[in-house]
Order: sequence, then structure tokens, then C-alpha cells
Amino acid sequence: MMTTKLAKLKSILQEMDSVVVAFSGGVDSTFLLKVAMDTLGMDRVLAVTADSETYPSAELEEAKELAVLMGAKHEVIETSELAIPGYAENTKNRCYFCKSSLFDHLTPILEGDVYQNVIYGAIADDLNEFRPGMQAAKEQGVRGPLLEAGLYKHEIRQLSKELGLPTWDKPSFACLSSRIAYGEKITAEKLTKVEKSEAYLKSLHIRQVRVRTHQDTARIEVEPDDMKIILQHHEIIVNKFQEYGYKFVTLDLIGYQSGSMNKVLMV
Repeated sequence: MMTTKLAKLKSILQEMDSVVVAFSGGVDSTFLLKVAMDTLGMDRVLAVTADSETYPSAELEEAKELAVLMGAKHEVIETSELAIPGYAENTKNRCYFCKSSLFDHLTPILEGDVYQNVIYGAIADDLNEFRPGMQAAKEQGVRGPLLEAGLYKHEIRQLSKELGLPTWDKPSFACLSSRIAYGEKITAEKLTKVEKSEAYLKSLHIRQVRVRTHQDTARIEVEPDDMKIILQHHEIIVNKFQEYGYKFVTLDLIGYQSGSMNKVLMV
């Protein structure tokens, strides 16, 4: 099944001829970039990474390193989600504004006639989740070849492993704004607070972590097996988080859940 889907992905890319890849350095976009380069050749593929307030500096550096490792042509562009009208208000359509702005920056690259299409790392799993950014892609003619090929995350991880990509087991990641409760205004200070908090927890060798922000309260999500690490270091974690600006620090006993903030939209 995966072999058939991979062949379909390559066929889709061949039809596109040349592409600009929205490249975050995550599991999906890294795999997409690799297959695009293998299928079309290095000269017909450009990876572009957006550097903004919602993108941790560590992720940016990793994206740069991955591009070098793969021998990809890579550009970093400066963007600012907080400057987008409607974004900071943090409504349920926040991701629409973000993706729309990103594609606004990427589609002009096509005007040089070197590249024919803009693509991004949407996958089959996204059809079962709340993804308003997909509407922005549809409006601007940006395609998701992984989604079109019917590839799911677990398949992309397996294929990435077979290709020798170091991202095959990389923890899932989403922009820092996804940590802030809907309706609560997004600010640069809050994003920095989240980034520092998650970076500290990762320094304790916790791979998958989210620090969900509800006003002055931090709600930590980690895998159940890592909860013992949080409890073992709870005093220093509380001190660190309060230093970063939180008043209250909690541990979510349900554990890490992708898109857990979206639960309020299902009520």
C-alpha cells in the first residue's frame, strides 16, 4: 500500500514539473522536500522557511541544517503573524490567517517562471482534524501532494526511515500560537514564554511536550511515561515557569494530545 502511495506521490510531483516547498523542517515537509528533490532534481525544487514570532529559533536552525544535509536550495523569509489583521485576536480561524499570509509570501516566487507550483505538507490525517489553513491553500491554488497521495503520518514516518531521514521519529510540532487558548490575545511576550518553557522541559529529555497557556496558568502536556520526570523536577519547573511569567503551573493527567485546544470547539 505504501509503495503504491509513494508512486502516486512521485507521479503528482512529476506532473508539477517544478515546486516551491513550504518547509518547516518537520516530519511531513522534510519528507515532501526529499521526494520532490529525488523526483524532479535539485534545480527544480526550492525549499522556503518562514521565520516568525510563532516559529521557535531551535526549529529554524534545525530546518537550515536539514536543508544543508539534503543538499536542498533553501531560502528563509521574514514573516510576522502578529501583523496579520485578525490573527492576534486568536479566533478559531487563526490558522487560516497564518496560512493565507504564508502563501501570500510564497506564490510571488512563481512569477519568476523558474517554479510552477507551491506545495505544502498537508497529509491525510488532516482531513479528520480542524484545519482552517487548508481553505487558504485551496483559495490560492497551493497543493498538498502528500494529502493527494493519501499518505498518513505513520506511513510518512516509515517511508522517511527507509529514506534515512533523521526526522522519521521527530516529535510532532505545531506553531507556538496553538498553545494559547482561543479568545486569549496572542502577544510576542506570550509566545516567548511558551518557547522558553517548552525548551526547558525538552532540556530534561522530554521529547513530546506542549505548554498550553490559559491566561496566567501553564498546563503541561507530556506523554504519560514522562510525567514522572515532571514530578521529579516539579520544584525547579515551577520556579522556572514563574520566572518566565506564569503564576500557576499544572500537569495535565490526560497527557499529550495533538490539537487539544480544539476540544472547546466541539462543545
